[in-house]
Amino acid sequence: MKFLIDAQLPPALAHLIISLGHEALHVEEAGILGATDQEIWNYAIANGQAIITKDEDFKNILLLTSAPTTPVIWVRIGNCSNAALVQWFQPLYPQILAHLQQGETLIELY
Repeated sequence: MKFLIDAQLPPALAHLIISLGHEALHVEEAGILGATDQEIWNYAIANGQAIITKDEDFKNILLLTSAPTTPVIWVRIGNCSNAALVQWFQPLYPQILAHLQQGETLIELY
């Protein structure tokens, strides 16, 4: 499984996912930090990555496009420290993988 972490989320989230045995790249590490949502979307599709984001726009792109898609993991937790976000995300990761393996393309995390 491969993931692209959007700009509103910390690079530490990519590091966590890597430590859990999967590929992950933050948009900053990918060199697309200032890219538009559509450019990030296209990058993720070209590289076979699911997008992890706090940005509702990616949900909208997913639901409104008839072009090729990629899964979107929509993080809907409020503002918190990067450490708290990573700690909150880690126990949810097995469930995220299970949903992706079942073919789900939109996963909302509360």
